[in-house]
Amino acid sequence: MAHSMSDSQLLARLVSFDSTSVNSNLPIADAICDYLDDPRITINRMASEDGQKTNLLVRVNATGGSNPDRQGLVLSGHMDVVPATEPDWRSDPFTLTETADAFVGRGACDMKGFVALAVNIAKWAADRQLRHPLVLLLTYDEEVGSFGALRMVEQWGHAPPPPRAAIIGEPTSLQLVRMHKGHLKMRITCRGRGAHSGYPHLGVSAIEPAARIIMALAQLRADLENERAETSPFFPQTPFVALNVAQVHGGSAINIIPAQCTVDVGLRSLPGMDPKTIADRVQETIESVKDRGDCVVEVAHNNPPMLLSENSETYRRFATILNQKQCVGVSYATDAGILQELDLDCVIWGPGTIEVAHKPNESMPKGEFSQARKMLEQLVTECCS
Repeated sequence: MAHSMSDSQLLARLVSFDSTSVNSNLPIADAICDYLDDPRITINRMASEDGQKTNLLVRVNATGGSNPDRQGLVLSGHMDVVPATEPDWRSDPFTLTETADAFVGRGACDMKGFVALAVNIAKWAADRQLRHPLVLLLTYDEEVGSFGALRMVEQWGHAPPPPRAAIIGEPTSLQLVRMHKGHLKMRITCRGRGAHSGYPHLGVSAIEPAARIIMALAQLRADLENERAETSPFFPQTPFVALNVAQVHGGSAINIIPAQCTVDVGLRSLPGMDPKTIADRVQETIESVKDRGDCVVEVAHNNPPMLLSENSETYRRFATILNQKQCVGVSYATDAGILQELDLDCVIWGPGTIEVAHKPNESMPKGEFSQARKMLEQLVTECCS
């Protein structure tokens, strides 16, 4: 049984792993498994197809036996981080450093801070007689599309269903969030016919129809910004579906008629919306302007929006425990959009602010980190005892 670390010591240990999504996450996953090596804690690995990454399903044994009512609590976090290549870092991003009031390092906020707390809470809970299970769902590749969460849902199979109440510990400044936008990623591929630019009649440009499509998508973006949905009031800054023409790639040389051009588009759908409806509108927009050449539209990836009813037992219980009366939504996507397929009642809640995530000198306020630990102990006591 590994020696226990303080929350800040464990955070420093986790930050020290360069678990950028492009890398294998096995080193950080192995470290967590070694740290939680305890007969009262069961860990299942759920590997990626290539075996280079793994999710962790951690169960703290409870005394209540079978759990048909799905009592207890799920704490979920991702182990990967975004790259830390910005030149503006004032310290090594993979060495946790301290200021007077914050911990600084890549992932300190998003979201190794919460993962450190969840892992230590699991050790803390193992010393108590829980009637209902505490479960940790630790995933890989959230930052590049929640692929670990997708794999977890695919591999769940005949495993016992987890507790219904779930906290996804993204940084919310300790505000309880019951909805978030989705992120629908689409790719448009225009194909023309390559030729020497001195003989343009022998070729067909793929970039020109792509340009017309981009202009049509700009009009669709303006239309979407004028539309409202039932959940719009919870997103006062962006109360609409946000459309972003994010990347354009086409052509190979200035003296060649371009044979192919791809346009990558991201759409942030509102909670309660069917992403397919949004995808259909993109398709219809493109169909209205494409004329020459071939054009293929595909959904590259879909992180669904998440919505939990204000009247759900889980939300009301958490809101009472955390003494929160205001309903809050966030405009980023999380693993919750995927994990809700396990019939989980998901909320987003954690220390730190999204405003410093994905930026150099990412930080976690010490006060919020300490406060979150106390609140997690209270949540586990209320839900699992």
